Amino acid sequence: MIQDIYIIEDTNILSKELMKIFNVENNGFKIRQINSNSIDIIFKEIPELILIDEDNISIPIERLCGEIRGNEDNNITPIIVYSSNEDREHKLKIAKCVVEIFIEKSMGIEYLARIVKNMLRLLSVNRTVSPLTGLPGNVQIQTELKRRLLKREPFRVLYFDLDNFKAYNDIYGFLKGDEIIKFTARTIIKYVHKIDDGETFVGHIGGDDFVAIIDGESDYDNICQCIIAEFDNEILKYFNDEDIEKGYLEVENRKGVIEEFPLTSLSIGVVVADRKRFSNILEIGEVGAQVKHLAKSTPGSCYAINRRDLEI
Repeated sequence: MIQDIYIIEDTNILSKELMKIFNVENNGFKIRQINSNSIDIIFKEIPELILIDEDNISIPIERLCGEIRGNEDNNITPIIVYSSNEDREHKLKIAKCVVEIFIEKSMGIEYLARIVKNMLRLLSVNRTVSPLTGLPGNVQIQTELKRRLLKREPFRVLYFDLDNFKAYNDIYGFLKGDEIIKFTARTIIKYVHKIDDGETFVGHIGGDDFVAIIDGESDYDNICQCIIAEFDNEILKYFNDEDIEKGYLEVENRKGVIEEFPLTSLSIGVVVADRKRFSNILEIGEVGAQVKHLAKSTPGSCYAINRRDLEI
């Protein structure tokens, strides 16, 4: 993915210097020079990063930053100010303009280039983190699974999925549904991270799907039982008394027929990854889908375990 860097300066000097250092074509960066009195383009094409050469702009830096931050679409775009003014009060004044980083020109262009690259790397990583739960997303999940395979030590993968969650969203709305997703994440984290020994990992695949990775010696039976017990006890807080008393939700389908769905429950599929059992993460995912499907075929919250090939 191309990452856009907009450099605000009234000449093209800094832009050209950074392009030479970055070797743009190989790094996936797109650098664009913008004059300080023509920043409207920033509001139309939101960049990944804004870099301002304070020594080379025709309007005050506070005013320029204020215009940028005054635009709703640029509230989260990081701003780096590159300046020869190293006065402490001046730097504090710029920080109050919601500028993320101030770099003194005495540090040199190489240092600036490194900070820019580091910031873009951080932005790239943050995109793979779920904004709803704050948990690592698919990129980190795949990386962690590959790392575990390379270690050639046994581990366990727990796949979590909410049952009848669409029916809940249809009745209560997506905002209430988001609260259940956050509650589910907190419950999984609570018990997975209770493990004293070994490494643990919890990720958010997306929607109502989660994954946890634990060491081979960890008691996954107890973890699953604790998570399900707390989930089933606390989930009722997200339903009204009428639905709790009925024990199901009534949802009208596309044909106008009322269908009944059980209250939201949690299914867990456990994959036992012993040494040399899996050669790649796709194999783990396939088995995980099978065992999670088995758990979902049982009414209510439950978990199923896959210990060996073809033995579920």
